Amino acid sequence: MDEISELKKQLRKEYRARGAALTEDYRRGADKSIRERVMNAESWQRARGVFLYVSMWAEPDTRALITAALSAGKRVYVPLCCTARVMKAVRIESLTELRPGMHGIPEPPAENETAAPGDFSLALVPCVTATAAGVRLGHGAGYYDRFLRLHGCETFCLCYGKLLADSLPEDAWDVRMDRVIME
Repeated sequence: MDEISELKKQLRKEYRARGAALTEDYRRGADKSIRERVMNAESWQRARGVFLYVSMWAEPDTRALITAALSAGKRVYVPLCCTARVMKAVRIESLTELRPGMHGIPEPPAENETAAPGDFSLALVPCVTATAAGVRLGHGAGYYDRFLRLHGCETFCLCYGKLLADSLPEDAWDVRMDRVIME
């Protein structure tokens, strides 16, 4: 394992522990603030189609954003992991369609409509930690870096402020986020 990969592995462990230690009160308040910031963003308001991760672990909650997008008539796409390290964006019309999939993450039915490039203009992306400049440390499988290169849309990384890093290592294939949204 190279030096950057080893450092990323150590940082994931450290920031996952920090995330696990966040209180429910903090999360609830931060989730509300993050949700409001996303929904007030011009990119969100003008988007006809959006791609959102389905939150798990210590990630900012996206379920209320998914519901809001659906209520606003936006086309909503969520990840479906197809194979190791490859995912596609699949359209949903309700959170009730989601079932535990690969890695235990709620996923849409495989037979639902798959997004083509241009079907959504904004992607909300998860992280373990990120920097204010848009450097993102994901969960380590590279799904989002590969996916975002294919879909060339605006990207918002949702990150709790208490998990924001001053700096992070970057590999050449890492995709920087256009904006990091915190509470």
